[in-house]
Amino acid sequence: MSLKGKGFFIWKIINSEKGDPKAIARTAKEAQLTHVILKIADGAFPYNVNRQTNEDYVGPVVSALHDVGIEVWGWHYVYGDYPTSEANIAVKRMKEFELSGYVIDAEIEYKEPGKKNAALAYMKILRKNLPNIPLALSSYRFPSFHPQLPWKTFLEYCDYNMPQVYWEQSHNPEPNLVRTVKEFQSITPFRPIIPTGPTYRAGSWLPTVEDIRKFLNTSKELKLEGANFFSWDECRPAYPDLWKTISDYAWDKPQQAKDITELWVEALNSGNPEQVTRLYAPNSVHITSSRSIQGKTEIQDWYKYFLKQLLPSGKFTITGISGSGNSRSINWICKSDKANVSNGRDTFGLINEKIAYHYSFFTTKS
Repeated sequence: MSLKGKGFFIWKIINSEKGDPKAIARTAKEAQLTHVILKIADGAFPYNVNRQTNEDYVGPVVSALHDVGIEVWGWHYVYGDYPTSEANIAVKRMKEFELSGYVIDAEIEYKEPGKKNAALAYMKILRKNLPNIPLALSSYRFPSFHPQLPWKTFLEYCDYNMPQVYWEQSHNPEPNLVRTVKEFQSITPFRPIIPTGPTYRAGSWLPTVEDIRKFLNTSKELKLEGANFFSWDECRPAYPDLWKTISDYAWDKPQQAKDITELWVEALNSGNPEQVTRLYAPNSVHITSSRSIQGKTEIQDWYKYFLKQLLPSGKFTITGISGSGNSRSINWICKSDKANVSNGRDTFGLINEKIAYHYSFFTTKS
C-alpha cells in the first residue's frame, strides 16, 4: 500500500475534537487528509486508554476514519529497554484495530550503548508478525547529528522513513527539508521519505503560516509522496491558522504562491510584529508622512507600536490591490479594540519578493 498526501499525528485522542470520533473523522475529511496516525502504545503499554475505566479510545476513532475513507496508522514511542514486550504490544494493537501501517518513534533512548541489539530483536518480531504491514521510522531529521542511533537496523526492516523535520527557533523549513533528504539519500538503506513538520509551540517559538506553506511546497518540489504534521491535539485548538493552511493546501494540485499583499495582511492579522518584519528585505525603508526609517530592527519596533498600541487586536481587511512585477498598491481597512481605519493605502517596492520600499498612509478614528 502506497502512502500519499497529507497526514496528521494524534498524540492524545481525548484532546482532539474532545475525543469525539465522528468529529475527528469529519474534520480530517474536511482538511483533505489521506491518513491519520494515532498513538497506540508507549513503551510496553497501550496508549490512549482511560486508566480509570479501561475505555480504549482508539477503536471508535479508527472506525469513524475508515467510514469516511481515511487510512489509519498507529505510532508507538519505544525505549528499547524491553524490546520483546514493546514489539508484542505493538503487534497486539495493530491486529486488534486492523491498522494500515505502523510508525516507530525511536529517539534519545535508542542512542544509548547496546541498543542496536534491542532494535534488531524488536524489528524481527514486528516483521515476523506483521509481514504485510508497512513499517516506518520516525526519528531525527539529520542522521549525521545522531550517529549513535541504529539507523540501518531500523531502516532495513522499514518501508518508509518519516523524519521529524522540526526547524525549532528558526523559520527556514526549506533548507532543513532539503538537507534531511540529502542526508538520508547518503546512507543505506534508503527508504521513501514522508517528512513530519511541526505545528506546536516550543518556548516562545511557533512556526508561521508561511513556514508551513513553504514546508509543503518544498515537499512537493522534492517529489515526496506526502507530508505529515505533529500534532493534531495541539494544533487544532491552539493554532487554527496553521491548521487552516494545511487544510486548504491541495496536495494534488499545483500551488499558486500568495501575493506579498496577502502575506502582509495575514501577518498583520497574526498580531506578531516579527512575522510582519520577515516580509522585508534587510535594508528596507518605511516611509510615512511624518518620518522615514530604515532597517528591519526599526521597522519591527514600529510594528510593535502599530499592532500593540495603536491598533491592538486589529482585524485587517484588503479592499483593493493593484500593480504587478516589483510594485504593489494595497487599500485596506481595520477594526481594532482601540481605533478603526477606513482609508489605509500602502505602496510596496519589491526586491527578490521582499519589501524593500514601503510607503504608508492611514488615519485612525476612535
